[in-house]
Amino acid sequence: MTDHAEFNQEQILEIVNRIMVEEFEAEEELLSPEARLREDLGLDSLDGVDMVIALEAAFGFRIGEEEVRGIKTLGDVHERIRAHLEPK
Repeated sequence: MTDHAEFNQEQILEIVNRIMVEEFEAEEELLSPEARLREDLGLDSLDGVDMVIALEAAFGFRIGEEEVRGIKTLGDVHERIRAHLEPK
């Protein structure tokens, strides 16, 4: 399991963007916090599942089903990751 404290905001953005480009062939110039996963980046429901799995592997924690339902934009993804990585 990954040590959560090792990720800063810039690293989170880099990792998420790399996943989006490498796994889902998203165009880098479209990767803004406002980008909608379905409408702007072209992810379908299966891609959404794959994205969650890739994020969980990259950051070392599980994202709950309820949380996933609330993820609509790339900014939502960043927010969920930061929330998990904040010291409790």
